[in-house]
Amino acid sequence: MSEGKGRSWLRVKGSKNESRVSFVELFFDLVFVFSVSQLSHGLTEHFSPSGVIETTLLIFAVWWVWIFTAWVTNWLDPDRMPVRVMLFVLMLAGLVLSASIPEAFAEKGLLFACAYVFMQVGRSLFTIYAMKDDAPNRRNFQRIASWVAFSGLFWIAGGFAEGEMRLAFWLVALLIEYIAPAAGFRVPGLGYSTAADWNVSGAHLAERCALFVIICLGEAVLEAGETFAELPLTPMVVVVFITVFIGTIALWWIYFQFGHERAAHRIEHDDTPGRLGRQAFTYAHIPILAGIIVNVVGNKFAFLHAEETAHMSTSAAIVGGPALFLLGNLWFKGTTTGRLPLSHMAGLLALLLLLVVAPAVEVYQLCMLATLVLVAVAVWEYASLTKVAHQVRPSSH
Repeated sequence: MSEGKGRSWLRVKGSKNESRVSFVELFFDLVFVFSVSQLSHGLTEHFSPSGVIETTLLIFAVWWVWIFTAWVTNWLDPDRMPVRVMLFVLMLAGLVLSASIPEAFAEKGLLFACAYVFMQVGRSLFTIYAMKDDAPNRRNFQRIASWVAFSGLFWIAGGFAEGEMRLAFWLVALLIEYIAPAAGFRVPGLGYSTAADWNVSGAHLAERCALFVIICLGEAVLEAGETFAELPLTPMVVVVFITVFIGTIALWWIYFQFGHERAAHRIEHDDTPGRLGRQAFTYAHIPILAGIIVNVVGNKFAFLHAEETAHMSTSAAIVGGPALFLLGNLWFKGTTTGRLPLSHMAGLLALLLLLVVAPAVEVYQLCMLATLVLVAVAVWEYASLTKVAHQVRPSSH
């Protein structure tokens, strides 16, 4: 493989740039700030069974197009001009994708589908060409291109369809794409990929996903600040604002204090980083992303309906966001450490119990209780793992 040649567009193995997240990758991620904002606003306005189903599908699609790009830039060097231009083109398509999210199930369905398929297929074809000196990975991306081109037929068909038919076509398309990695992207004549084929930089993939979580948490902070600024300054608004802020800090703490660092170390030293990366980052981060978005919706409801009785839809948002986030972290940390954190399981049980008492409390009280659960989980994990670290340290001398 001619990675060292000047014409190669691949990251050079063993170089200082192999695992570095470049500025152009961070610039690319700005598009997804817009995507997350659109998703949270859309879910807030249409928090109904149909709205939840449609937004869930869009969350899966947005995440999939982002995580596939993150995997690609694990091999391709963004400092190479052709790769950089490819990312800029994807940014443009990503803006179109994001702008069409609010009406993806209305007048802009075809626009959303075309932008999505262009990003998935176009990136794959570009990577096939860029991998001309890396035959195994070139074949891997030929398989990927085949799968996303096949699913693209359903995306486009859904763009022309309306109502339930659009939803059905797009569900089939997503199902095809999400099954693909587990099936090894098997294609007749091209074989299938194994976990050993995906020799990724674990540190790069872990940092890329961590930065995406930061983007989502940033949306939570911005949304809380914007809502706080728009409402009259009352004691209740201040109480909700402080509660929401503490809850966001707890989300950050639960993910970053131990989970991210340990996961990055584990995947970097794993014999099959591709297998671990697929489970811990490609799949386990979906409920983490969804949890933050639903949490933003719950925070909005807490501001607007603070002193009302917590009805079912409001309770589902306020409790469901933290629950999804904890579920994702449970999966993420269980995959990377080999054990499920007891603190997270207890937190999920506590949140489930909150749904039982929700009809008896006001919205702001439910928000405070959900935040208290997140804080308790963060403190419990911090105390237990810090204690373990202190017990292990003396034995190393």
